[in-house]
Amino acid sequence: MNPKRFLLVLALFALSLTLSFISGYIVHDQWGPSNSDLPIMQQAKGILERHALADLPEDPALEYGMIHGMLDAYGDPYTRFTEPVQAELNSDNLTGSYGGIGATLSRDEDGNILLYPFPESPAAEAGILDADRLILVDEMAISPETPMDEVVAALRGPEGDPVSLTISRPPSFEEHSFRIKREDIPLPSVTWRTAPIDETLGIIKVNVIAASTAEEIEIAVADLQSQGAVNFALDLRGNGGGLVDAGVNVASLFLDDGEILQEQYSDKPIETYEVEEPGPFVDLPLVVLVDGNTASAAEIVTGALQTRGRAPIIGSATFGKDTIQLGFELQDGSSIHVTAAKWWIPGLDVAINETGLTPDIQVEPSTENLDTAIQAAIQYFNQGQ
Repeated sequence: MNPKRFLLVLALFALSLTLSFISGYIVHDQWGPSNSDLPIMQQAKGILERHALADLPEDPALEYGMIHGMLDAYGDPYTRFTEPVQAELNSDNLTGSYGGIGATLSRDEDGNILLYPFPESPAAEAGILDADRLILVDEMAISPETPMDEVVAALRGPEGDPVSLTISRPPSFEEHSFRIKREDIPLPSVTWRTAPIDETLGIIKVNVIAASTAEEIEIAVADLQSQGAVNFALDLRGNGGGLVDAGVNVASLFLDDGEILQEQYSDKPIETYEVEEPGPFVDLPLVVLVDGNTASAAEIVTGALQTRGRAPIIGSATFGKDTIQLGFELQDGSSIHVTAAKWWIPGLDVAINETGLTPDIQVEPSTENLDTAIQAAIQYFNQGQ
């Protein structure tokens, strides 16, 4: 895999952690309560405006604070509010691509933001070089104090729209300006490699269950087979979930028929997801790696393969999240994610939210020098399954 592509995954994986435990869809919402629905809040706000010594926060910070307080009172850990910048990044992660210039961002020891363009990307073709220091995006000045999320969001936008950049280039730090047309940039949810101690084992690491994940896994399998891999580990450790449909699609790659998932929204009949046609990897030698941070849509994949006897599960008990969140985009680009449904795996005896999924082969957590789950996978295949 291209090193810079891999760096992109690592850089954005931290952002993808904010997606943890989300399963559902993004929709638009045009309705909300009027001021008259919250008379006590309006009264308290009026008192602050008339009598408080300090000024109230300006909108939207005041509104955001009220929303956070409302959701705290609601008491559901998975119903949450996301401000516009992070909401945009989360949406990109689940979509699997974004409109941008194609560059990894990092900070130097002084906090300056440096650009590293991908080969043949819009940034590279425009003339951006490795370690160019970013100082201006359109009218937004970039300093060591500028949050990285805000810089990433400023560089992204609709495909085809231009963005203006000013950089300073070492060693003289002479300034250069560029106007770059954004293109569709893949945002991989999957990385892969062969195991260093046994190159017949291909390791497919899935960081988030995104719309593009199933297709990426197909690419990963083909590439690993070309490198000599014959056995495969689907690594879902640390995967906090993603989209329900995408989880069904991933599980379907490895199954020939049958039910994968059932879900139910309030006051609606149960909906069943089934394998529509045999997947391309129904006979692929496979294990699944999990841990306590494997959750939501990643548990859908794990549970579907485990209950069907398709692949043994290796690791420690999963997180145990069996609810679905609907994401509603608000008028300023922020979003609210609301728990709206429950799901379960047909044939699973215990509810996932009670114990998580119990691995078939339990191993102690990995250490810095020893990946115990990979060791267990190699042993499983060497013993002839």
